[in-house]
Amino acid sequence: MPHFRSTAVPVFLLLFAPVLSLAQAHNVPQTQNPVTTHSQTSTDQNGAPAADPIPPNAQHISKQTRYEILRDFETQLVYSRTVFPMNTKGLRLQEGVITPSGEELHEAIALWGPAIKPGDPARISFVQIRNDHIHFEINGGPTRHKKWYQRVEVTGAYGTPVTGAPDEPQTNPHGSFVDLYFPKYVPEMTSQQLRALLYPVLDFSARNKEQAYLDTLPPKVKTSIQAHHVLVGMNQEMVLHAKGKPPKKVRERAGETEYEEWIYGEPPADVDFVRFVGDEVVRVETMKVGGEKIVRTEREIELPQSDKDKEAKKEPAERPANAPTLRRPGEDSQDVPKPATGTGVSPLPPLPPPDIPQPSGPPNDMMPSRG
Repeated sequence: MPHFRSTAVPVFLLLFAPVLSLAQAHNVPQTQNPVTTHSQTSTDQNGAPAADPIPPNAQHISKQTRYEILRDFETQLVYSRTVFPMNTKGLRLQEGVITPSGEELHEAIALWGPAIKPGDPARISFVQIRNDHIHFEINGGPTRHKKWYQRVEVTGAYGTPVTGAPDEPQTNPHGSFVDLYFPKYVPEMTSQQLRALLYPVLDFSARNKEQAYLDTLPPKVKTSIQAHHVLVGMNQEMVLHAKGKPPKKVRERAGETEYEEWIYGEPPADVDFVRFVGDEVVRVETMKVGGEKIVRTEREIELPQSDKDKEAKKEPAERPANAPTLRRPGEDSQDVPKPATGTGVSPLPPLPPPDIPQPSGPPNDMMPSRG
């Protein structure tokens, strides 16, 4: 028996060793699990969604991925990172480049007006995956869509057409769209990769309108707005984000220049006078509590010039050599009447002689009668 007991203990431990090791394995904390979902919500240093690039040899998008993109993106609330024109052309995005841009975009905005401005909340109302691009309509798109039952038409007994349902009252559409193009075809991708491709125009991670607008600005302007500080060169929208709506506005004239001054604060606190010429801040005057006066007029930031400024700075074009004229061939320009000195009024051309009435009867009627 003693010999049996001395050998039975090692056998017992040998039988339960796998059970003990399995229990220890199950007691490992879950925080040591290397699989996390942090990559699905992380962003890079520029604020864009972090996602792996799509390989150039990726397969065509599958039917299952199509369904997932439609389900994930339609009716989703986003924030705009650029201005969308209110015409039927919309925007085109390919490899991070937005078209139209520059002068072409400014002309479209001046002609049709903006549908969405940077920082505005918007909703993706319709998604369509085509051969080489994906079509995203924003805020209903630029055209009005009818329901399927509104296209049904039935002819009555006397040939009178009876529609299936009357048109619902709806205002003119004020939305827009963006087409995301790919080199050859729409490849297989994840929703996170698609969000990263759309980041130049749409922000899916912004928490509010203010954050979405600030992410579209240069770093210096963004820092100044967050500090509620106005810089010379800002536009009115930037000042509204930095200081809010002004309690008081004053319109004045300095010489031939009209300006508008926004006044923030009241004594005994500091008072800021922000002067606008057009849409640009040209002067910031601060009256301190102690009586100190600080005036800034030097431009502190550079923003793209508006169309009005560019038109005002354009020099008059030279007259072409073959410009149309009313002069006869060979006639010198010196023969053209010039305005009188000091009056600024051109002399009138000589009037033709008055018409002398002629007799309407035969010549004998004018002879005196004898008699």
